[in-house]
Amino acid sequence: MTTSGRYPLLEEIESPRDIRGLGQERLPELADQLRAFLIDSVSQSGGHFAAGLGTVELTIALHYAFDTPRERLVWDVGHQTYPHKILTGRRERIHTVRKRHGLSGFPRRSESPYDAFGVAHAGTSISAALGMVEGARTAGSPRRVVAVIGDGALSAGMALEALNHAGDLKSDLLVVLNDNAMSISPNVGALSRYLTNVLSTRYWMAARQGGKRILSRMPPMEEFARRAEAAVKSMLTPGALFEELGFQYFGPIDGHDVNGLVRTLKHLRPINGPRLLHVVTRKGKGYTPAENDPVAYHGVGPFDPQVGVKPSKSSNKPPSYTQVFGRWLCDLAARDRRLVAITPAMREGSGLVEFAGRYPERYYDVSIAEQHALTLAAGLACEGVKPVVAIYSTFLQRAYDQLIHDIALQNLDVLFAIDRAGLVGPDGPTHAGAFDLSYLRCVPNLVIMAPSDENEARQMLYTGFLHRGPAAVRYPRDTGVGVPVKDKMAVLPMGRAEVRRRGRSVAILAFGTLLSEAVEAAQQLDATVVNMRFVSPLDENAILNAANEHDLLVTLEDNAVAGGAGSAVNEVLAAHQLLVPVINMGLPHRFIDHGTRGELLAECGLDAAGIMRAVHNHFRRSLDGIRHTGTAP
Repeated sequence: MTTSGRYPLLEEIESPRDIRGLGQERLPELADQLRAFLIDSVSQSGGHFAAGLGTVELTIALHYAFDTPRERLVWDVGHQTYPHKILTGRRERIHTVRKRHGLSGFPRRSESPYDAFGVAHAGTSISAALGMVEGARTAGSPRRVVAVIGDGALSAGMALEALNHAGDLKSDLLVVLNDNAMSISPNVGALSRYLTNVLSTRYWMAARQGGKRILSRMPPMEEFARRAEAAVKSMLTPGALFEELGFQYFGPIDGHDVNGLVRTLKHLRPINGPRLLHVVTRKGKGYTPAENDPVAYHGVGPFDPQVGVKPSKSSNKPPSYTQVFGRWLCDLAARDRRLVAITPAMREGSGLVEFAGRYPERYYDVSIAEQHALTLAAGLACEGVKPVVAIYSTFLQRAYDQLIHDIALQNLDVLFAIDRAGLVGPDGPTHAGAFDLSYLRCVPNLVIMAPSDENEARQMLYTGFLHRGPAAVRYPRDTGVGVPVKDKMAVLPMGRAEVRRRGRSVAILAFGTLLSEAVEAAQQLDATVVNMRFVSPLDENAILNAANEHDLLVTLEDNAVAGGAGSAVNEVLAAHQLLVPVINMGLPHRFIDHGTRGELLAECGLDAAGIMRAVHNHFRRSLDGIRHTGTAP
């Protein structure tokens, strides 16, 4: 991205050391240029947008007031860190963000020494920063550490746990609460309302400053006013909440006044003990369309800044699996009043917008609280309600104990609609649903289904909903393969696979949406293709028949090979002492970097070409072995 001369002050900044070399009077100019550059760059490359616009001044002020990277700056979530990346030596590469071999969309320790902690899931920054403070103290080299957390992420249980612990330890930790009343969807919950109410005290804060100037000339009245202020502050600000947790509370202050931020941070820097600075920002600041609709501008593709992001036009593309789920949910809700839907702050991403509008009394957005989402579902199921938990695969990992202990152990009727299963593409390894089949299939009582197309997804959701006990349907962040989605819903026979193609010598056992790649490869290989459909219960008869009738089995899944569906097939073969050769194809035993989903699947050999290559290599090695030993086939 060529910017020579367009942002003269910004182009002088190669590291935060250069920021600290500026006179403070130049920081507003730097903020203006950084915001303009961010709009320019993201409009060309796409990526997370509105959150970064809201943290421009805060990012500059933090790097100005603290000696980064020696002093640690720990971000929460990561959507807000594009300005941080630009100011820490990555400006010329920001156009590669989320692209194959480009910058990550989130802080990553291996990418820069200024990325003190790798983040992407909400609520981690305070815990990590506290660990850094205590680790440095233990090592005998104490240093200042700042955790930046959004008001949405503050609803995450571990964030509150970390606040409680830091207050108890009396650690020298500064927490900056970036309060913009947003996470991805608008924030919900009592804590969010509490912080929002504080914004109404801006008039109080202005009066407070004016009163101080007058009363400073009247010492007895000043002391009276100080005590009165403390009493009123405890009622009007969240200071009481944080101070009860052991934190000194400061704010709220304007998060877009860069010089005011610098002055405050420099004042707070030498203070010991736990401190919390409440900063009020506006998501999308400086770009009117993003300010007016921060949800739509949370993550964007390339767009014309003069026009803004245009609404997507209807096309002939198949629906995404998320859209199939959203439509199914509304259709079944109209027929069955027992259905309720739960999401941990992912209304838009999980396809719940229409349902939330049509059935608000049956919709629960629990904020960023995955553990609570699952146990809430368990409690609802105890009363005969049929909860559907719409959750990303990577976020379900955060509630594994609740899944086992509160739902599966009690065999409760909860349906999991697991979105973003397998590789997700540009969001990279922090958001990939690479492990759900591995960590789910070992759980008793849990039915696990993997649809091969969009119609099968609809039927599996219906099957799981009517099943007595917990059930899960996992599907990718992808459009369907283009099959018609039937309005009529039918229950699939439990644990039954289906043969999609009959061939010779090779049988491909496909789990999920990679079936289409299996069929394409099978046409060249003249192979049998079995759509396994169920990971648990597994169709053992289909596996045994395939093993007895073919010379080679290939298992195929968009999940880690380790412990996945292919491992389940291996266990069946071992239990029956069958020695047929098996190729387990899935995600390798490493974290897969970001890129398009198609690029990543091809890299892992999970496209038709990769399947054919694996089969040919197997038979080539077998033939080489025969030639080497002289053994007759």
